[in-house]
Order: sequence, then structure tokens, then C-alpha cells
Amino acid sequence: MDYGIAVRSAAPMAETVERVRTALADQGFGVLTEIDVQATLKAKLGQESEPYLILGACNPQLAHQALGVDRRIGLLLPCNVVVRVDGESTMVEALDPQVIVSVPEDSRLQPIADEAGRRLRAALQAVGER
Repeated sequence: MDYGIAVRSAAPMAETVERVRTALADQGFGVLTEIDVQATLKAKLGQESEPYLILGACNPQLAHQALGVDRRIGLLLPCNVVVRVDGESTMVEALDPQVIVSVPEDSRLQPIADEAGRRLRAALQAVGER
């Protein structure tokens, strides 16, 4: 099972991150968390790595609906969006919400995951088109 949605951007990392934030906001997502993996690996392990950022994206309306179905769904939230350098381009990858709903196996979550997936795909498509 492919568990991600991906798009490649020719723009540099910093520009792509800003595009991702804007595209997510346009689809009703806010960024709740930000993890700079490159900086963390350097600080904690002394290891060098490519620029790699994990954004924890959340659409409050969809999260509220999902929590109304299953309070434990918060264990699987927010939706992670990764922005990373890959050679000469920048990759943007998001966790497919279908993965999130496959864990509790509750069909009532399916329409929420479908909508979240539609919105995440639209956001990533907007990033890839620029």
C-alpha cells in the first residue's frame, strides 16, 4: 500500500515550504507542528542530512468530525506533510488520510478521510504547478 501523496517542485526548499503553507491554508489546514529533522539530527546526533521538514497539518473541521466518530483518532493526527530536498528539486509528501482511517477500521471515518485526501491532493497539486 502506498501511504503517501507526493509532488516534486523545482523551487528551492524555503520557497517550497512557503508555497506548501499557503496551499494548505487555502484548503483549510493549519500547521500545528514543525519539526526540522536536519537540525535535530545535527544537534542530537552530530549527523549531517539533507534539509527535511515535517509539518503537522490539521483541518479543524475535519479533525472535529473524526474525533466525534472516534476519540482515539487523535493518536493518528495531525496529517504529516514532509518537505525535503531531493537532488536538484524539492519533494513534498503528505500522509494519505486513507492510512489514518485504515487503522481503526470504522467506515464512519471514510467520508472524512476522502475529504481530507481531496484537500491535501489539491494543496500538493497547487505546489507542483508553480
